[in-house]
Amino acid sequence: MSTLRHIAVIDIGKTNAKVALVDLATLSEVALRRMPNAPVRQAPYPHHDVEALWAFILDSLADLNRDQRIDAISITTHGATGVLVDATGELVLPVLDYEFDGPDGLAADYDAIRPPFAETGTPRLPLGLNLGAQFFWQQQSFPTQFAKVAAMLMYPQYWALRLTGVAANEVTSLGCHTDLWNPWTADLSALVDRLGWRGLMAPVRPARDRLGSVLPVLAQRTGLDPLTPVFCGLHDSNASLLPHLLADKPPFSVVSTGTWVVSMAVGGRTVALDPARDTLVNVNALGDPVPSARFMGGREFSLLTEGAAQDWTDNDVVAVLARRTLLLPSTQQGSGPFPHHAAAWRKGEAIPPGQRFAAISFYLALMTATCLDLIGGDGPTTVEGPFARNQLFTRMLAASTGRAVIASQAATGTSIGAALLASDQGAAHGKGQTQEPPVDPAWAEYARAWRTAVEAVG
Repeated sequence: MSTLRHIAVIDIGKTNAKVALVDLATLSEVALRRMPNAPVRQAPYPHHDVEALWAFILDSLADLNRDQRIDAISITTHGATGVLVDATGELVLPVLDYEFDGPDGLAADYDAIRPPFAETGTPRLPLGLNLGAQFFWQQQSFPTQFAKVAAMLMYPQYWALRLTGVAANEVTSLGCHTDLWNPWTADLSALVDRLGWRGLMAPVRPARDRLGSVLPVLAQRTGLDPLTPVFCGLHDSNASLLPHLLADKPPFSVVSTGTWVVSMAVGGRTVALDPARDTLVNVNALGDPVPSARFMGGREFSLLTEGAAQDWTDNDVVAVLARRTLLLPSTQQGSGPFPHHAAAWRKGEAIPPGQRFAAISFYLALMTATCLDLIGGDGPTTVEGPFARNQLFTRMLAASTGRAVIASQAATGTSIGAALLASDQGAAHGKGQTQEPPVDPAWAEYARAWRTAVEAVG
């Protein structure tokens, strides 16, 4: 695999879809294409526009390949998404949007058969955030269509199927709060057997397996070499984690930011995970369990800033720290470490935009610090994705954890890890700027004030 250098990474996020070209020689992105990824709100339920995404993927591959020959393709996507296909590989039902509340209508029936947290490391989540609940709802609601299912796929492997014609599954997506995987036995969970799905689940393959070459019709459509290999792919947060698994010495933590902010602890303190606070056991690309926690931080950021300019000054920061302007959780309820708390401002009346942005950034950092504490995070914390570029976020995260924070240089934190599936080399790469905990005590005092205010809410 060492001869492969330029890897096209298909990265389907909940908010945006991207195709990045990664140079394995420098472990850097050299080109990027992006499109919004909005669900289709039409019958039979809100679903992903896979045909629009497919056209974008093929156009991006053709465009990137014209400028620089693509040597291989890797895939990463958001979690909580699965695909049901028939014997020809066509969709049996649309790919359900996990924010649809339909599965909640069968919550009592599903709760009666789902495995316990001790077996799967999966907390019970609302909407379609447990993929098992999605599949169960689809089976019960659309029995005629479900009877045609020949393969149940995780989302990255659906795109791999379209590229290669090979059906597969993979553990990082199976192990992402689905109820479908037992991370302790490295096998499908009791739920799969209870519902008779084992024979429908596509074979589990390692993330870095070459599934095959692009189909001839796709090579002709994109200009790719017909022998271009496609790798099995993995869940996006675990793509962010992979470079660190290969290069860093535990203990360390990785925070993958996007629509979701996912915190993962490697070699951290031993703690009892609390499923009621959206902690879970992820499975990394090497097949090992990883204590994790998350909240919908990117979505919260978008709602709170409403597209406003992200300008701030040192005076804005000093004012927020001194006044103790606090935003308390949670803007997005139902998930995260405070799923039942209603967001509230303290001393946030009529503050200028720069101060508001600082307080929002601090809130997101403190929510992340809470997640890291819940999973026993220790050692330096690397932040991947958009929040790595927010200096206020990284500085408050360092202040509230008392540990160094490293801001990843990669524009898309997931793409480097996904590209490494095509490499047999190590993962040494530029780490980015390191933020030590601020010397000014006002930062740590602000973090303590926030925690005290949250605890007072109960």
